[in-house]
Amino acid sequence: MEDSMDAAKLRDEFLQVLRGRRTAEVPLSVEAAQPVRDPLYQETPKPTFSKAMESCPKKEIPNFKELLQEENLYLITEEGDQGRLPVLILSMKEGSKKRRPAIVFLHSTNKCKEWLRPLLEAYASRDYIAVAIDSRYHGERASSLTTYKDALVSSWKKGNTMPFIFDTVWDLIKLADYLTERENVDPTRIGITGESLGGMHAWFAAAADTRYAVVVSIIGVQGFRWAIKHDKWQARVDSIKAVFEEARIDLGKSAIDKEVVEKVWDRIAPGLASRFDSPYTIPAIAPRPLLILNGKEDPRCPIDGLKLPESRARKAYEDSNCLDSFEVVAEPGIGHQMTPLMVKRASDWFDKFLKL
Repeated sequence: MEDSMDAAKLRDEFLQVLRGRRTAEVPLSVEAAQPVRDPLYQETPKPTFSKAMESCPKKEIPNFKELLQEENLYLITEEGDQGRLPVLILSMKEGSKKRRPAIVFLHSTNKCKEWLRPLLEAYASRDYIAVAIDSRYHGERASSLTTYKDALVSSWKKGNTMPFIFDTVWDLIKLADYLTERENVDPTRIGITGESLGGMHAWFAAAADTRYAVVVSIIGVQGFRWAIKHDKWQARVDSIKAVFEEARIDLGKSAIDKEVVEKVWDRIAPGLASRFDSPYTIPAIAPRPLLILNGKEDPRCPIDGLKLPESRARKAYEDSNCLDSFEVVAEPGIGHQMTPLMVKRASDWFDKFLKL
């Protein structure tokens, strides 16, 4: 009981932080959208193929493309351009009105919802409602190759937004509001998963919102405080280096160091390396099924940084008598990379816990 109260308290504190930098909230509304024909990727060369995503288990269905239903829409979650949340939903056309499990997929840094289409199609073929969004400052919410980088720097300078993880978590709470009201979605069977930045989004959204009933984080879970303490922050910092370079200059430093890293995290994502870090937010997902998939050699998510959150989460699941609902898999010889094995394990996890 004490652990569940602690988790509820943590959720309340996290929601207060999320609300602290919102533009004016508006009633949730839906607008129709058109398919994106030329998706914006904030990386060069433009990515064209992912062996891992193409490997996702898919049911062979004659005339699959004709039976596949695509929806494009915007959820209006708050005022301003970033309050317009682009959503892509794929499902199989059905004559019945039965409610089906839904899974939300989150893309990695610099990509967009269209990149996830192989996963969406594979899950749709297996009778899921497959949902993807553009994270803040990505895809339709970006206007150039530097939109996300510029947003991170602006957050450091002004402290008025949280483009790293937290603002997208707010969107995912609003997305849950929408999905639980859809006639074809079973509100008790909504899963969430993502790769890299998307894996972080999935982790934090599940910690914040219990409506995400089954969770798989792929190459996303890490210990932010652990990395600072053990001088293992470099690879994560390099993935969004521009904001740390800006902070280094502003702080009068000759090089990025632990102090710069800690100050940036505290500024752009308050609590990320303290009270909302993985040793606290990962156990808060219990007793809901949670699978963590990482590479054993991942420098951005050092495996030693998972020891404490894994230990605390295992105790939380044990206390809830559901240890079979928690698993951490570190794939040998793999760095910061989603693999076909991870995709298969994620698929099996959702089938185990979301299929009736």
